[in-house]
Amino acid sequence: MLPLEGLTVVTLEHAIAGPFATRQLADLGARVIKIERPGSGDFARGYDHRVRGLASHFVWTNRSKESVTLDVKHPDGAAALQRLVLEKADVVVQNLAPGASTRLGLGYERLAAQKPGIIVCDISGYGSDGPYRDKKAYDLLIQSEAGFVSVTGTPDEPSKAGPSIADIAAGMYAYTNILAALLQREHTGRGQHIDVSMLESLTEWTSYPLYYAFEGQPPPPRTGSSHATIYPYGSFATGDGGSVVMGLQNEREWKAFCEVVLRRPELADDPRFAGNAARVAERDALKKVIDDVFGVLTTPQVLERLEAARIANARLNTMHEVWEHPQLEARDRWREVGTSAGTVPALLPPGSRTDVRMDPVPSLGEHTDAVLAELGYDAAEIRAFHDAAVV
Repeated sequence: MLPLEGLTVVTLEHAIAGPFATRQLADLGARVIKIERPGSGDFARGYDHRVRGLASHFVWTNRSKESVTLDVKHPDGAAALQRLVLEKADVVVQNLAPGASTRLGLGYERLAAQKPGIIVCDISGYGSDGPYRDKKAYDLLIQSEAGFVSVTGTPDEPSKAGPSIADIAAGMYAYTNILAALLQREHTGRGQHIDVSMLESLTEWTSYPLYYAFEGQPPPPRTGSSHATIYPYGSFATGDGGSVVMGLQNEREWKAFCEVVLRRPELADDPRFAGNAARVAERDALKKVIDDVFGVLTTPQVLERLEAARIANARLNTMHEVWEHPQLEARDRWREVGTSAGTVPALLPPGSRTDVRMDPVPSLGEHTDAVLAELGYDAAEIRAFHDAAVV
């Protein structure tokens, strides 16, 4: 039995933050009923067509869910939604526009008055109050507001993260807070309201540079693929046109790096590079030393020296190379999940082995009729819903 079997989550979600949180609940066995707009559904379905005609974001975050289409602005659709939540839901998740869930009658206070054990998780850009409450918030905007972009990129140009890191952070905090609320409900019998903001989530993840700039001190500089406050730590070119990524953490490693990798043991005692702070201050001079050595070696030769010195190193893999990563293959981390376009590979959730659920990605509205029938609507009523475009 999976940990969340028997629990039902009703979710009004789109894009990434909400879907990522609820997909992880589904991974643990929860029944996740995803409410989508008739005709178009979650707008992430249309982001691209890279997975055999399906959208990459949607395939990633929506396996193991049931898709129900409802026009929640239609009185009959709104009534069906209320019925679904009150009769079936243990948890309600939403990341709609600010205030939308309250207008739909899905605010925590109203639901808890009728169903005290309900857990309602609202995910938004800035939270349920404060002067930014009603601002629209997309991932790039929150990366900027949280200061993440200001410390990411090169000295000449700030940069966002490639993945939707603000959405992912909010999704993770929604997921963990829901799990905590479920545990607490076991003791109290009562649910609770969870208010997760993307801004707070990413600010927490950005707290090292925040503290580094404490009380007006200069923030960490933008250093591309290098570490802003540890050196050498980053990507370095090799003589065959490749590159290696490496990182040093302490003086023992620095000594080994000088002796085994650079083969210049005298540098271990060079006062210019005595300690990490000095190496950061002299990074340009040290980079020239490293470039001179690596520039006459092939990538395999550099990696061999780094391994011999027990210096942490990695390949700068492309997305294509990650699909074929030997470590993921050796640990048997890939599974197959169904979609309307056939099966596709999916990574097992980190930390799990086989005790997870990895059911198909739903087609739009695939489960509408079955869920409505489960709520007691008969065939004629369901047909009328279709005729009126309620579903």
